[in-house]
Amino acid sequence: MELFYSDNCNNNQCVLAQEESMHCVKVLRHKVGDAINVIDGCGTLYHCVIESCSPKETVARINSVESDWGAHNYKLRMAVAPPKNIERYEWFAEKATEIGIDEIYPIIGDYSQRKVLKTERLKRIVLSAAKQSLKGAVPKIAEPLSVRDFIIASKDFESDCEKIICYCDDVEDTSKYLISNLLKDKKSVVVMIGPEGDFSKEEAKFAIENGFKVASLGTSRLRIETAALTAVGVTYFLNQ
Repeated sequence: MELFYSDNCNNNQCVLAQEESMHCVKVLRHKVGDAINVIDGCGTLYHCVIESCSPKETVARINSVESDWGAHNYKLRMAVAPPKNIERYEWFAEKATEIGIDEIYPIIGDYSQRKVLKTERLKRIVLSAAKQSLKGAVPKIAEPLSVRDFIIASKDFESDCEKIICYCDDVEDTSKYLISNLLKDKKSVVVMIGPEGDFSKEEAKFAIENGFKVASLGTSRLRIETAALTAVGVTYFLNQ
């Protein structure tokens, strides 16, 4: 199934911008009268027929609409520190999109080796992954935040959001749970994964003081992107 993306769907039309239109017309050789499927990145699938097309812009008439197309029945936010090798983070974002995720927050910790991350390429990767995995919604990629700023921002999440920090060390007077035990029957979840050197003790304590529970991903030593994708996979399977 071919999918195209447009953020301009209204008045019974979807308009493909230049990049998508080029792919539609030049690569796939679609023409006026052809049926195409368009997602808006917010969960809606539009069944359309092309009315006019060129490499710069394609206009398609909307024939029918499917809401929440390819959606999952939970809300998952992942706050993950980018590793030094950015290709590993891009791999995580792609695979997490294929499985099912709603928002990705790059976080910069006290021990982070990578302090800067440009999000434009990540946004293109998750858009491509959403189309490939037949999803109408494209995950949100936030601009990088410090760990502490993200924890503060998380106060605006849903009141029933289960907040989890995956942390290797123990924290005094704080219980640590296997992550699958925290995720059972939770429909709104945020999981924090730290950098190569993990979160600092101060960051972990600050998270706990602000409602986060400490979780373990098991006994294996995992890379950042592996730990993050493990959390995504556990959430996905517990909600099937």
